[in-house]
This record gives sequence, C-alpha cells and structure tokens, in this order.
Amino acid sequence: MSMKITEVAKIQSGPNPHHVDARKIYESPHATAVVITLQPGESLKKHITPVDVFFYVLEGSGVIEIGNEKATCTKDTLIESPARIPHRWINESNAIFRVFVVKVPKPNEETKLL
Repeated sequence: MSMKITEVAKIQSGPNPHHVDARKIYESPHATAVVITLQPGESLKKHITPVDVFFYVLEGSGVIEIGNEKATCTKDTLIESPARIPHRWINESNAIFRVFVVKVPKPNEETKLL
C-alpha cells in the first residue's frame, strides 16, 4: 500500500443534476467524498440521498436546508444530514462557497431530486 495524494484543483468537475462544480475526490466501498463549489447565487436542487451525509464548510458562507430546518453556516462548520431527508445548499453571498461532502457508506442507489 502506498500513500495516495489527490490535488482537488486537478480533478475535473463531473456532470451532475445541479449543474455546479462538483469534484469527486474519494471513493471506496465505505464512503464517497466530493468538493462542491457554489458561485454567488448558485444552489443545489433539493434532493434526498440514500445514505447519511456530512458536510464540512471549507470556504465562505452558505445556507443549508435539511428537512424543515434552515441555517447559515460558515468556514470550519460541520453539518450532519441523515439519510432520506430532503436537503440542499444555497449560496446567497457575493463570494465563493466551498463545501466538503462525505456520504457514508458509499451509496448503492442514486440521489433523488425533488
């Protein structure tokens, strides 16, 4: 086994139903990790994931909606989102918003847009 280093800036954004910059940077049978960058005014469509998700804010400020709850979160905040609960991120600021997303375990079914 050798150390694997991934430079996020060199990963291509993959196609996604949200039409935002989403770079899958890690995948194993146990988890998937993605870095999402939302430009000012961009947002994710409300969706449901089949597994638990946690978010760690890397840069900026964004609004998260999980179920009926809504909060503004800033850099160095961790947010937990349970499986099968509708959620989304919104960048209402005038700066870049970047979040690290981890799905645990790796989903074996697709995310469902609402």
